[in-house]
Amino acid sequence: MLDQVTKVHDESRQGEAFAPVTTDKQSYNKKFYIESYGCAMNFNDSEIVASILNKEGFGATRNVEEANLILLNTCSIREKAEQTVRKRLTEFHRIKKATPGLLIGVLGCMAERLKTKLLEEEKLVDMVVGPDAYRALPSLIAEAETGQKSVNVLLSREETYGDISPVRLDNNGVTSFVSIMRGCNNMCTFCVVPFTRGRERSRDAHSIIREATELFNNGYREVTLLGQNVDSYYWTSADDSETVTFAQLLEKVALINPLLRVRFSTSHPKDITDEVLFTMAKHENICNYIHLPVQSGSNRILQLMNRTYTREWYMKKVERIREIIPDCGLSTDIICGFCSETEEEHQETLDIMRFAAYDLAYMYFYSERPGTLAQRRYQDDIPEEVKKRRLAEVVEQHRKQSEINMKNDVGKTFKVLVEGTSKRSEEHLFGRNDQNKVIVFPRENFQKGEYVMVKVDSCTSGTLIGKAVQ
Repeated sequence: MLDQVTKVHDESRQGEAFAPVTTDKQSYNKKFYIESYGCAMNFNDSEIVASILNKEGFGATRNVEEANLILLNTCSIREKAEQTVRKRLTEFHRIKKATPGLLIGVLGCMAERLKTKLLEEEKLVDMVVGPDAYRALPSLIAEAETGQKSVNVLLSREETYGDISPVRLDNNGVTSFVSIMRGCNNMCTFCVVPFTRGRERSRDAHSIIREATELFNNGYREVTLLGQNVDSYYWTSADDSETVTFAQLLEKVALINPLLRVRFSTSHPKDITDEVLFTMAKHENICNYIHLPVQSGSNRILQLMNRTYTREWYMKKVERIREIIPDCGLSTDIICGFCSETEEEHQETLDIMRFAAYDLAYMYFYSERPGTLAQRRYQDDIPEEVKKRRLAEVVEQHRKQSEINMKNDVGKTFKVLVEGTSKRSEEHLFGRNDQNKVIVFPRENFQKGEYVMVKVDSCTSGTLIGKAVQ
């Protein structure tokens, strides 16, 4: 498929090991080590796994040498991620040979896709656990401890883990993710997600509100509602007396407290409604930022991708967003060199980029992924050097636009949620504005988790720089 689809990868976090919670006073006899790859959904799943393992007497460690259990939460979206995981499994397998009783398991999308290959052919792991089978971890571990290989990759039509309170990654303590749905019903031909995460199902709205409220009460000041396609969220109570759409859920979370910022990811262009846009415009604490993947500017390619919209329809959606939320930040995903893409169609992608004037773009060249509809139906016939050249042109187009957008923000004042200390200077803090742009400013006496009004006086290609104002 591509290097990324409907889910955005934070490259700085790939392979990140789960940190023990500093406030956890419980002592554990056994330790687990877990690395996460892929999108925010996977990192959120690792938090669910940590919660399940804690109840079984396992505590988290970042020191792989002291672990009784090593887990890799994997991603099948990108070939590069799979290669990295295989390399890590080989390294862990060497540790296992010198450590009696050590168990190694693969979780997530790669587990779902490669199942028996990892267990029987390559013999690198003791357990293979799909994204809907984390509740079975205790029994799978017990089975693996007897020397049996254990596997559960069954996909579910109901599982949302809505009743499990995730153990939060020891991150900045200010921003966090809340999963609102699992799976995907959009059969985009380049994407493996429907086959690795199953059909779409929405989580109980009350459990989402409860989790977001808990986060706010614990000092978090921003939540991102997560789903493969959040706009198709639709929850109905067991007795059919209550239904909640995504717009209604968004409002319910916003009403928890005006100091709680709300973001969401990801939106499918065909599903984001005026109701969602008007809800965003109505509540000051719902961030004016939408990730709206276009993938291609060509109608023929969009049809081959089964995206179910045209370039004209997409452009009208962008216009509607700007009409209802004039200062809305917009980001996207773009695939270069999809099967049979012509130079003219590539130019159409560059054209739609100029039209939408994205603030941020995730840009990749197409690489075929096993099991996708594109792999079965189409020939991956664009030479790699052509794909790379087209990608370079897309990246350059975005760089120019991003520079214009950043310069347009110089002189403006934004409300910034402080997330921590700047990587470049202890004397500066950083946070993000409504439009998801990073802003750096002098520390003074401000603290993490505070809102600060910052006037921008300069910028780099990716960061706004300013000073706090009254």
